[in-house]
Amino acid sequence: MSEAGIPPRVLEIAEGIRSMKIRGAGKIGRAAAEALKIAAEEYAGPRDLQVFKKYIGRVADILISTRPTAVSLPNAVMFVVSALKNAQDYESARSSIIGSANRFIEESLSAVKKISEMAARRIKENSIVLTHCHSSVAVSTITEAYRQGRVVKVYSTETRPFYQGRITATQLINNGVPVVQIPDSAVRYVMGEVDYVVIGADTVASNGAVVNKIGTSQVALAAKEARVRVYVVAESYKFSPVTLVGELVPIEFRDPTEVVPEDWLKQHPGVKVLNPSFDVTPPEYIDAIVTEIGVIPPQAAILVLMERLGWALEKIKQGVSTFTSIRFEDLLE
Repeated sequence: MSEAGIPPRVLEIAEGIRSMKIRGAGKIGRAAAEALKIAAEEYAGPRDLQVFKKYIGRVADILISTRPTAVSLPNAVMFVVSALKNAQDYESARSSIIGSANRFIEESLSAVKKISEMAARRIKENSIVLTHCHSSVAVSTITEAYRQGRVVKVYSTETRPFYQGRITATQLINNGVPVVQIPDSAVRYVMGEVDYVVIGADTVASNGAVVNKIGTSQVALAAKEARVRVYVVAESYKFSPVTLVGELVPIEFRDPTEVVPEDWLKQHPGVKVLNPSFDVTPPEYIDAIVTEIGVIPPQAAILVLMERLGWALEKIKQGVSTFTSIRFEDLLE
């Protein structure tokens, strides 16, 4: 990846998000904010407000183009870039981007702590928990519940094809939490032992539907059948403003070679491979969404959007239909 005038470290972060070296909605959001901060700190162009805005717009466009589904990415970018609206000159614009990026990162990390404390209290003592994929806030929640004596064992899915569940298992083991790693297909087999499912979210829609790693909806379906409570732990910046105006969350489809080796594909040219990264879990399969501002039923997601993401809704009113169609370079002229 190369882009004239963009600091190499910014392009490295963008490539890290695109290639999934940077994973997890929270980490992606914080990485995007950090990239914008670096872009402002290392800007080497004319000290002109409009030129600087256009430059930041280009950086924002590069970042947003890397992953289409996790709304934490465009929400983080929108949060940081919206700080430019009151800038009167180059210096104030530059400092506002740096300050806004720092604020987003600090609030994001603080949100994880608040959520894990609230969610842990909802888990009864001596419980068995199942989790899917990798979520920093889910790991933090389960670890906190374990420290309080509420969790005695965790089932962690491998989460194919990228095996993010192995990251979860490693982090939980390092935190002293007893973990059993299982293949994704074993979820229904173990669900009879499970007391709670705790999962993160890449995106929460206005109707309370949760977009998360592929396989999440099957986990939730098995939990509903077994009458196991499903808790989604998600920071408020993972709620999608554009779903309020009827936009659907785009599902990312990735390279077939993540599922099967390239040489196998060449040997079987007639075989097509479908590799969706995410699926949608209906709100009726979710018992509660725990955010940093409180515990809500999925149907109350719209209230979080109105309270926390009003600034993004203003952009939508200006004619931005979807985050993937935003061109910040044009918006900030």
